[in-house]
Amino acid sequence: MNRTTLKDIESELDRFRGRLLAAALFVLFCFGLLGARLVYLQVFRHDALATQAEVNRIAVLPIVPNRGLIVDRNGVVLANNYSAYTLEITPSKAGGLAALDTLIDELAQLVEIGPSDRRRFKRLLDESKSFDSIPLRNRLSDEEVARFMAQRFRFPGVDVNARLFRHYPLGETASHLLGYIGRINTAEKKLIDDWPEEQQTNYKGTDVIGKLGLEQRYEQELHGATGFEEVEQTAGGRAVRRLQSHPPTPGDKLVLSVDIKLQALVERLFGDRRGALVAIDPRSGELLAFVSKPTFDPNLFVDGIDVESWRALNESIDKPLLNRALRGTYPPGSTFKPFMAIAALNSGKRAASTVINDGGTFQFGNHVFRSHGDKGLGPVDMTRSIVKSSNVYYYSLANDMGVDLIHEQLEPFGFGRRTEIDLDGELVGVLPSTEWKKRNYKRPEQQRWYAGETISLGIGQGYNNFTMLQLATATATLASNGQRFRPRLVREIEDVVSGQRRRVANDALEPLALKPEHTQLILEALEGVTREGTSARVFAGAPYRSGGKTGTAQAVSIRQNEKYDARKLGEFQRDHSLYMAVAPVEAPTIALAVIVENAGFGAAAAAPIARRAIDYLLLGVVPSEEDIAAVQRGEAGAPIGQPRPAAAYALPTSAGPGAPQ
Repeated sequence: MNRTTLKDIESELDRFRGRLLAAALFVLFCFGLLGARLVYLQVFRHDALATQAEVNRIAVLPIVPNRGLIVDRNGVVLANNYSAYTLEITPSKAGGLAALDTLIDELAQLVEIGPSDRRRFKRLLDESKSFDSIPLRNRLSDEEVARFMAQRFRFPGVDVNARLFRHYPLGETASHLLGYIGRINTAEKKLIDDWPEEQQTNYKGTDVIGKLGLEQRYEQELHGATGFEEVEQTAGGRAVRRLQSHPPTPGDKLVLSVDIKLQALVERLFGDRRGALVAIDPRSGELLAFVSKPTFDPNLFVDGIDVESWRALNESIDKPLLNRALRGTYPPGSTFKPFMAIAALNSGKRAASTVINDGGTFQFGNHVFRSHGDKGLGPVDMTRSIVKSSNVYYYSLANDMGVDLIHEQLEPFGFGRRTEIDLDGELVGVLPSTEWKKRNYKRPEQQRWYAGETISLGIGQGYNNFTMLQLATATATLASNGQRFRPRLVREIEDVVSGQRRRVANDALEPLALKPEHTQLILEALEGVTREGTSARVFAGAPYRSGGKTGTAQAVSIRQNEKYDARKLGEFQRDHSLYMAVAPVEAPTIALAVIVENAGFGAAAAAPIARRAIDYLLLGVVPSEEDIAAVQRGEAGAPIGQPRPAAAYALPTSAGPGAPQ
């Protein structure tokens, strides 16, 4: 081997040693970096990373509480809960929004998914965030759950959860006072974000909230306290072991003052007609019935109402979603006359013995105001003016009193202001005054009060517009000689854990300064209406003493000197039928007001419903089926057929959409 060859070999070895040294230094450097990183993670970041690992290993899951029950005064359940399985998708874990249609098609091969389910899912998707769990199909059968769980590995982001569903076992009965619950929407989420932190935490995991009626007003009491459980989970998020749990506290039970059998009976007596009835105990302000017709089925809203059902409810000419007892305002017609009379006595504007000649018409300026067509009643004092319902008497009285004195005297009865009932959304109606007109009209000529506008106020027409709740509350105040209460639907709230009940404050308001002899005169006149007046035929044979006043209120105005003819008018243009009542007269325990829209004379439609309601409350009976049919047709007088014990009256039931059988 020559020198050149040896030098070449040594040169190659030197290069190899250099490369080996460089590689060794690089490896040592890398191990140094790993060591430094390990020191950093184990020493400097130990606490933070240990906490993060524990969080990834342990999940704190909210446990939604059972929503509180709602029962009537006799313990009949009006709203309860049941558990069912729900197929849900979390879009952020299921491949994003673009893949949802394909995913749903694949799921439909395992579980029945209808067009309405898809529409509801898309609507909820628009209202939710991508990391929310959104229901696709509710109330899965056990077989459907088994089929899905066997294939669950194929569907990331899809799971089956057990959820509580609200159920209204009586279906449409009392729907307006109960309200309903529904999924929390975006606007409601923003409102919840403004709540105190403790309340926000209590709604973790909660998807539904009260939307209307008592469900909305008493949301905090009904919701309960959310519980939690700590579970150990895999990296994929599957729970493998429960570590600890804190059970939820069920919501409180609402015990209503309403008698649901009376409520159901009155709703049935209305038949297909529109209207409202409110019955109050004047001794306490407790509501015994709170009826609005037509009704709706609140079960439709529990898991999201479908488009067809919503359109049918929302676009119906009968407006079934309108709570007429709370938000329907109407001219009171002649039911206003007893209040005009007590206002006259209380203010000293007219004595009970003052006689006015009712010649059939009252002329003010160039305008003629009619009374009973062209027939007059002759000389009438205050009692006879109520019994025979003289329009001329109250045209004259309104002219003597003036609009502001009428307002001053009758506003304390609750006309034209909120009663502060324990429901949201109450309308105030209108009890006019000169100041009211200035506030509500823009042009100077509209703001001025004209003397001629006062005349029709005396018979409950003109600008007068009140709810049946206001009319019933005013009737209760009159029946109790000025004692006033805030009307209440909820009687007691029961803590279901301790079993303790707390009475809902039924605040007595400052009583009106009415003289007993004045209210006694009005009550006796109201009794005269049932003995010899406009409702005598309806209350014939009643074994108790009651007082009442019929009312017929214009739905639309007719031209001067033109006679009213219902046959020439469309249904929604015809007069409303009203009745207000107290019973028993000697010691009233019932005050009520009822309206049947566009049903004509008060004694023909409204008074028969009132008679049957009072019979139920005082006598404990319900009418015969024959009698119920006659009332529904607007052809009833006194009850016919054999009445039945109220205890034997069967309530309507409804399983509701998808409810447990």
